[in-house]
Amino acid sequence: MLADDHYRSPSKPKTPLFPRDVIFGAATSAFQIEGAAAEDGRGPSVWDVFSDKKGRIKDGDRADEASFHYSRYVEDVSIMGRLGLDAYRFSVSWPRILPEGTGSVNQKGLDFYDRLTDELCKAGIRPFATLFHWDYPAFLFKQTGGFLSRKSAHYFADYAEIVVKKLGDRVKDWITLNEPWINTIFGYMFGYHAPGLHRPLKFGRVVHNQLLAHAYAMERIKSVSSSARVGITLDLAPVHPAGGHACDRNAAHFADDFFNGLFLDPLLKGHYPQSVLKKIGFTFPEVRSSDMDIISRPMNFIGVNNYSRFKARFAPWVPLLNTWIDLRPVPYREFTKNDKQYTSMGWEVYPESLYESLMMLKERYGNIPVYITENGAAFTDSLADYRVRDRKRIDFLSDYTAQAARAADEGCDLRGYFVWSLLDNFEWAEGFRKRFGIVHVDYKTGRRTIKDSGYWYRDLITANRR
Repeated sequence: MLADDHYRSPSKPKTPLFPRDVIFGAATSAFQIEGAAAEDGRGPSVWDVFSDKKGRIKDGDRADEASFHYSRYVEDVSIMGRLGLDAYRFSVSWPRILPEGTGSVNQKGLDFYDRLTDELCKAGIRPFATLFHWDYPAFLFKQTGGFLSRKSAHYFADYAEIVVKKLGDRVKDWITLNEPWINTIFGYMFGYHAPGLHRPLKFGRVVHNQLLAHAYAMERIKSVSSSARVGITLDLAPVHPAGGHACDRNAAHFADDFFNGLFLDPLLKGHYPQSVLKKIGFTFPEVRSSDMDIISRPMNFIGVNNYSRFKARFAPWVPLLNTWIDLRPVPYREFTKNDKQYTSMGWEVYPESLYESLMMLKERYGNIPVYITENGAAFTDSLADYRVRDRKRIDFLSDYTAQAARAADEGCDLRGYFVWSLLDNFEWAEGFRKRFGIVHVDYKTGRRTIKDSGYWYRDLITANRR
């Protein structure tokens, strides 16, 4: 059962007001919350295989049960209703639908998302479905090398079509890929994440094949459901020079192209950033004449995941790029440095990063409709007397949502905001150490407790229904 409601707001920060049609939701991903890893015919993903390797996941944690969402989805939708959510962004597990990545459909897996969608619709909550949130099927990976292979784009489109045929009568909002830049960098270049490869010379190949996967999937979705709205979710962040020298400013400009422009430019302008091609173009595959036309076909929206900013400096010791952005593994607990708060992920709390990212889309890319598909913070939470007093998270959400409202006031075509995350979950290579949820999860019992931040978010939603 859900813990009792003991929230009393202690001098809440100011609640930002948004344009009337902005929707408010929460987001999750399948591998991080579902559990039931070996139930009802689900096949293994690359993350299951990655977790088997000693030292890959902190404390040897595994997501076999994660947050128990597979068995407790009805309760979780009820919690969404208590929080007053307009929408819920979830991801579909590719290996739960196609245990081998292709071939025979696992009907029990497809039926789970059918039931979840029905439950959301019954509660008046608008479903947003993400088709790929990093859990590539392990069997197919052995055959193709994942997104090292162009074939993966076609297999992904086949899978997308299966899901949309089942859910498309009720799900109208589709996200093809989640954070392909992170998947490329951490999964295929550095090996911090699954599939754990270190293939820097294939970097551009993985980027290009993920863009093709998005494009082919969008084409299939539209062919199945003409009323579908389709986008992609990218992790965007402003890049600032770490120093005052011209070489640092030049490094920041390149880093902006490398981090933000690498996917935005081909999707919305039809070409890769020239600065990136000049330095690492040799890592890209042969680009066929029709590829960029397909990749740049109009989308309905862009999803933006934002948490902080980057700082870049000139680094002659870094081969080819000559630019340094610190992407090393994170510390264990939050800290302050130079009067700046850092989350337990080691990320600087810099609320203006969300405003700057949204205005970048407005000013550089034609003001495409945008949903903030992830924004939130991991802090060290403790449950006491059926309550989690997570004031730091409330302050974070208050400050960041204020910056989102500011961008909307200045003309950004903002359509919605999704907090990350609804539930505490399996935080990839960090295991269960990091808690992002606005709902606390006891990982032994599955018990849910709405945190103070969850009630604050409920109040934000209520204040904007005027």
